[in-house]
Amino acid sequence: MTPGIYVGEGKVIHFTQGAGQKIGTGTFLDRIISSSSAAHLSDIPCLQCGDNPRLDGVILSCVDCFLSGGNLYRFEYGVSCVRFLAQARGGSTLAKSDPPGAALHRANFLLKNGFGGYHVFKNNCEDFALYCKTGLIVIAGISVGQSGQTASLVAAASAIVSPVLKLLIPSFSGIAFVSYTYCESRLTSDIGVRSNMEKVAVERLVANFRLGDSSAANVISREE
Repeated sequence: MTPGIYVGEGKVIHFTQGAGQKIGTGTFLDRIISSSSAAHLSDIPCLQCGDNPRLDGVILSCVDCFLSGGNLYRFEYGVSCVRFLAQARGGSTLAKSDPPGAALHRANFLLKNGFGGYHVFKNNCEDFALYCKTGLIVIAGISVGQSGQTASLVAAASAIVSPVLKLLIPSFSGIAFVSYTYCESRLTSDIGVRSNMEKVAVERLVANFRLGDSSAANVISREE
């Protein structure tokens, strides 16, 4: 799932890492994530939008290049807790979106000025789209950004490494415990309920990038 901001006339602004570039975790996850990424059929730039699989950063693509053979889904904002937890791989948030004009302003501003360095956990394509729609950024010092897919991964890891997991897993109570741990961790990681989020104007965000920050998750402490 690669989120983006539809800006009209069949075009999408999104944050991407060019094909063949290192994913950036420094772990075995690089290979897994890379192998699960959408494959482009050709390195030839699109005649309609100029999109190229080697491009990185914030780019403008036509819908066909953005989807790259995949299906189109609409990300949901302001959903209920039940709806949020039912979508295990992300695709929704409890946070409410700002008016369309605000999202378009942020997306177009970042298209011209960038969104920092791509990082699969701290500063990825979903972080970009969520910021454009909500204006929310994670306060510095947190190891992950606002991405729902990242939160799901962290929640799953938290459930798996639970100290009582080995004792409980054979039983029904064990399964219930792991499920509860996963849901609680994922829910509390959503940007709609986290206390470590701050509304940041896009101009301020970019100004901090220019001071040397490579990740959107670090912009607050640099200024303050």
